[in-house]
Amino acid sequence: MQKTSVRGRIISNLIEDIASTSIGEKFYTGEVYQQVKEPKWICPRGYKNEEINRKQYKMELLSPKLRPNNIVVLQLHGGGYIGELRNAHRRFALQYSKRCFGGSVLTPDYRVAPEHVFPAALDDAVDAYQWLLNEKKVKPEHIIVAGDSAGGGLALGLGLYLKDHEIPLPSGFILMSPWTDLTLSGESLISNYEKDPLFGGTKHNMIYEAPYPGEHNRQDPYLSPFFGHFYGFPPILFQVGGNEVLLDDTRRVAKKAKKSGVKVRCSVYPEMFHVFQMGLGLLPESRAAWNEIGEFLRRVVI
Repeated sequence: MQKTSVRGRIISNLIEDIASTSIGEKFYTGEVYQQVKEPKWICPRGYKNEEINRKQYKMELLSPKLRPNNIVVLQLHGGGYIGELRNAHRRFALQYSKRCFGGSVLTPDYRVAPEHVFPAALDDAVDAYQWLLNEKKVKPEHIIVAGDSAGGGLALGLGLYLKDHEIPLPSGFILMSPWTDLTLSGESLISNYEKDPLFGGTKHNMIYEAPYPGEHNRQDPYLSPFFGHFYGFPPILFQVGGNEVLLDDTRRVAKKAKKSGVKVRCSVYPEMFHVFQMGLGLLPESRAAWNEIGEFLRRVVI
């Protein structure tokens, strides 16, 4: 979108106001992910949500009850590597299913820090992908890997792992505000420091105080995909808000992938905040982003 909507500005300002309160502090430090109990999610009519137990973690498989097609979106949820699967991502799963006209969506509730540091989340993402290939017999050309925030970085880390280990890559990646550089070297961490309504104005947050890397080298491409090489990757859709401190985590990787010959679409939504797609139908920018995701899905797998 070329111009920020009035509603988008209002919501962004509201988020900034909330972020300055004690509730906001609990969000950007990650306490809200770890402490707040959500109501039980009610699966929409016409869908089923199956819980799948793995050795180290659980997964949820959302699919239409009647005649699902052969497309599967592997969704890697965000939450700074400290937040477990939440209802917002179950709503995302429903959107992905609808946008690919009745596909299924597998969402691993991967292990998180501080109890489980790198490479726990990556190990679980690899396991979930191989479960689709080996147990569900899904062809890689029918799989899309999607992720937001930390999940977006995890999605790219998964792609790099698959390539390095000669495991067939999916047909594409959908990345919302991916966190791709845990060394925090992006210039937008400075230029958008006062603009980002969620993670700006403070370094007391889950970005600067991330426990997931542990003692591991943060330049490892499986942890910080910005340092990886993307030759041979399938098409990638990047979406990011223009006011994010993590803006360059998207722009720099998109540029690097494009130079590697990857088909890349990088959409920067002016003045938007981190993972603004959670606005779903509330924000014009969110609707535009989901429409763009639908177009990408139709182009690469449908």
